[in-house]
Amino acid sequence: MCDTMAIVEADKVLFIKNSDRDANEAQFVEWYPRQDYPLKTKLRCTWITIPQVRQTRAVILCRPFWMWGAEMGANEDGVVIGNEAVFTNQPYAAAGLTGMDLVRLGLERSQNAFEASNVIISLLNSHGQGGGCGYENRRFTYHNSFIIVDKNGGYVLETAGKMWRRETIKGIVAISNGLTLPGFAEKYRSRLKTAVAQSNTRRMRMIMCACVSASKESLFALLRDHGEGQQYPRYRRINGALSAPCVHGGGWAAASQTTGSWVSELSPRGVQHWATGTSAPCTSLFKPVYLDEPLQLGPVSKNSVKGSLWWVHEQFHRLVVRDPATSYAVFEDERDAVEKEWLHNPPSTREAVKKHLKLLRAWKKTPLLNSLHDKRPAYVQRYWKRRRLE
Repeated sequence: MCDTMAIVEADKVLFIKNSDRDANEAQFVEWYPRQDYPLKTKLRCTWITIPQVRQTRAVILCRPFWMWGAEMGANEDGVVIGNEAVFTNQPYAAAGLTGMDLVRLGLERSQNAFEASNVIISLLNSHGQGGGCGYENRRFTYHNSFIIVDKNGGYVLETAGKMWRRETIKGIVAISNGLTLPGFAEKYRSRLKTAVAQSNTRRMRMIMCACVSASKESLFALLRDHGEGQQYPRYRRINGALSAPCVHGGGWAAASQTTGSWVSELSPRGVQHWATGTSAPCTSLFKPVYLDEPLQLGPVSKNSVKGSLWWVHEQFHRLVVRDPATSYAVFEDERDAVEKEWLHNPPSTREAVKKHLKLLRAWKKTPLLNSLHDKRPAYVQRYWKRRRLE
């Protein structure tokens, strides 16, 4: 599950997303350069092979380690795209382009948001969408909706099989695992699965928080939000903590975990992108990332705490989330102070990652954290015991 939002203002466009996937599904921030290809080159995506274009643009991607495609990202021309799983009444294809493939292809092949939406629509018509999208359950599949923006505005693009509808974004728009465009949504949505995903609850929460403030600090806070009146995660047996933007695993029917978070500010004055490069934004830091800086935040590994920011942070996250009311006080003030400094004077990504790792090492040595008792419901504890780190 995911939450994606865009805010189109007179002088800038803001984009934010939490990517929610399986708990052990590491998601890495990676940079790929502009590249030229010979005529008739073939491209292997996650499940199918399609013709490659002659030239692709430089991109930064937030990518689940086992997929070719990406959950969210940006290109050198200032296009930003994020996708959402949506559940529809149309048939699901056994093979095709995943929504994550379409995000990456749209970024690699477009100069602006409208062109990116056309790229996705054309690929959808030519190759269809489909194939397994789950890490723990490869049979889990869905259709997709997208928010696509550049410095001049953007679009919501919703799909159901090969059906689609596109609308221009005006003001604040959020999509949270549910079709939203009038007429299209009523015709194609699956009401039961959309309800289990808590789509409307999270979408309304995103919009309400954005109406209060749209500064970068407030957008970081929004992606860390655990729901109205909730400072820490709140769990339900059916869908864990899926009722708020910052998702923590633990439900029976739906048990997603926020595995990556992203914020972009786009304007004629310039472009800024911020990413956690980790799970659980409530326990992490947003770091600046750049299109002109070759980047990979650690080796792309399945499950190793050695040399990977994502897994080193995940070890810390799984420690403190056992008792947030006790443990979050150890790091929240220092985290916020560091982010505030970075917002005024952004460091290189490497410097920010180095600082993040240094903070993690210091926080983990706090005696209080090494004596925590797990205060989560028993069904949540069982969920995490089955997903231990190796």
